Parts: sequence; C-alpha cells; structure tokens
Amino acid sequence: MAVAELYPSYTKTTIHSSSSQLSTRLSNRRRLSLRSLSRAQNGRVFCSVVSNQVQAPVAVQSEEAKKKPECYGVFCLTYDLKAEDETKSWKKLINIAVSGAAGMISNHLLFKLASGEVFGPNQPIALKLLGSERSFQALEGVAMELEDSLFPLLREVSISIDPYDVFQDVDWALLIGAKPRGPGMERASLLDLNGKIFADQGKALNAVASRNVKVLVVGNPCNTNALICLKNAPNIPAKNFHALTRLDENRAKCQLALEAGVFYDKVSNVTIWGNHSTTQVPDFLNARINGLPVKEVINDIKWLEKEFTERVQKRGGVLIQKWGRSSAASTAVSIVDAIRSLVTPTPEGDWFSSGVYTKGNPYGIAEDLVFSMPCRSKGDGDYELVKDVIFDDYLLNRIRKSEAELLAEKKCVAHLTGEGIAVCDLPEDTMLPGEM
Repeated sequence: MAVAELYPSYTKTTIHSSSSQLSTRLSNRRRLSLRSLSRAQNGRVFCSVVSNQVQAPVAVQSEEAKKKPECYGVFCLTYDLKAEDETKSWKKLINIAVSGAAGMISNHLLFKLASGEVFGPNQPIALKLLGSERSFQALEGVAMELEDSLFPLLREVSISIDPYDVFQDVDWALLIGAKPRGPGMERASLLDLNGKIFADQGKALNAVASRNVKVLVVGNPCNTNALICLKNAPNIPAKNFHALTRLDENRAKCQLALEAGVFYDKVSNVTIWGNHSTTQVPDFLNARINGLPVKEVINDIKWLEKEFTERVQKRGGVLIQKWGRSSAASTAVSIVDAIRSLVTPTPEGDWFSSGVYTKGNPYGIAEDLVFSMPCRSKGDGDYELVKDVIFDDYLLNRIRKSEAELLAEKKCVAHLTGEGIAVCDLPEDTMLPGEM
C-alpha cells in the first residue's frame, strides 16, 4: 500500500566495517548503530533542502566520529540539539522500529517513511531496523540506500538483530517480519512458529519501548500474532496494538469502485470485519458510494454476496498467480494508509478498518481477541470504535464464522499468551490472503 518528498534536515546512523569487524559487532549484542541524537554535542548540520522560513541546524563531522574506523559518510555526522530546538517549524523526533527490514515490504515502506509522506513534511524520524543474523548484511545495504537517498527528515538509522536494541524508546513499532507458510505446513504449525517470534517481540517492547508505543502487526497470521504480542506486553495498553487489515479494505474499495463505474475516492465507510484470512468479511451493507448505500448503487445482491466477497478474500492469491510474487508494494501502501488514519483526523462521517482488541466492543464480538472492526481517529494516534453501524443476518453470520476461527486460533497459541496448554482444533484450514 505508498510516494516521496523532501523537507527540512537530516542524519542517519549505522556502522559499516569489514567482515572481521562484523563478527565483533555481532558478538556485542548483535548491534549496528550510529551515535544517538541525544548524545550529540558538538556537531552542526547544513541541509541542502530547507524551507525558506526555517533556519536549519548545521552538521559537521565530529572529532569523536572521525576516530571511529567503522564510521563513514553522513553516518559520521551528529546534530546540535540546541540548534535544532531553535527551528520552531520542526516537531520532536520520533523513533520508528521496523522488523523484517530487509524484506520486500520494507523495501517499499522505508523510503515512504523517510520521505515525510507518512508523518508529515516537518517530522524528523529515526529508523530502527530489525533483521536476522542471516539478513544482517542486507540490512547494511538498506542503510546505505537510505543514506544515498538524501532524505532531510531522516536523522538516524540503526540496525540490529536484537529486539531489545531496536525497540529502545520507540514510538512506533511496525512488525513486518514473519516466516512464510511453506508447502504442506499446517496453519497450526504456522501459528506456533510465528507466534514465538511475536511473543519475544512483545516482551522486548514491554521492557524497553515507549509506554505509549503504537504497534502495527503485519506478519501473518497477523490478528493472532498481534494478540500474542500484546499479551506479552502487559505494561503497554492493549488498545495500542493493531493488526493490518487495511490492504483488504483497499481491495474492497477498488472492487466496489470498478463495479459502480466510479473513482475509488467516491467509496467510503468500508469495513473489513474479523480475521485476515479467507473468513474475513468485506462489509457492503454499511459501505457507501457517492454518499449512498452501496446496495442502492449496485443492485446485484448476488454479486455483492458472492463474487465481490470472494474477490477481496482471495485477491492476494490471484495476484501471486499472475505475477509470481506477493503484494509487497500494495501492502506497504496499506501500512502507510493505516498509520495516516491514526495520525490524521478521520473525515466526518467516514471510518477505517483495523484489527484491534475487542475488549468493550459494542458489537457483541467475543472479548479478548484482535478483530478487524470500524474505527475513527482524532489524529492523535488513538481511535474509537464506530457505533453507528447496522447488521443483517448475512453480515452477522459471516462475522460469527471469522470470530469462531479466531477463537480457535487463540486456543492454539495459549502456551504463548500465558493462558495454559495449547489445544489446536481449527474449524478448517483457511488460507491467508496471498497464500497458495
């Protein structure tokens, strides 16, 4: 699921070195990073792209940085925070962690984040990239590309295979990295395999992240992975955890627009209910086209109930058949859309979909799940559930099926959420969108 722009002034962080130095760094808590902005004392930075109204802080290579053999280029620059405080048009720097940072989705997403497209043209960011030991060299390459892109808002890049390093003081955690489902692998096995990853990441977030960190889980099965993560992070509000269902919402809007013969911006109030699997429920009952209920614009109820629903549910798999690869670019765009829906006010009367914690929900959905539901935001990173929605028997029956699947998945990962012994009795082995 996103594009790019340039604005006010930057620096990044990583440590590059020879293979012999790499083994030393890996043994040192597996960390690669630049000096933290908070530790910068003497440097000042000159930015090549600056608004006429802004006096940019300038940077030079500090004496301490010059002595570091692993440091080179802009990664050797530090910022004078006092000078930065004087640039009133800039916001306070935010820390963004991205797991699976060497993967295809991140390859599209990171440059959108660094450009200012996601958080705005006056929001400096630091990127903290999490990978595996096998992907560590690729992470260095990612950091080099970010460096070469000259993003003024990107002040720091650090890379590591240790989540306790990467999640330190982060304001946003975008958890993309997960194992794909291999040939012949049961869904229960995938739940256990990836669940362990997200249990560990939840513990790390709980220990070192900002207490108000916003967590977006992309790695599949994302609803249950988000539940595992939040259960292992009791010191972070459960409401701060999201599972990505925005790509499904975008796909639903596309199909409705095509059928109605309108541009997609005329489609609103689209909800994806339930699990990010083929039991998900694209809601055409509450959706609108040009402000009118969809059923008044598209009179073919059979198409809505069958063809439309199945197209959205299976779109990822069809894309793989056509192109031979997964929907990495559109997923990245949807991550951007999901974040922007939380940091910008929701248009009056509209809403967006996100997989969120069901405690206290007004729809009668079982509590203690992560379930995709309609949300609104004031633009402060928080959200509220939409109350003015309607249901019919068709919609309720579909929602109950997805609810049953998530309840079964929850039992299957009980050993990872601290709720006892796992019992895997999934109602059926449904495919994740994009699986073959």
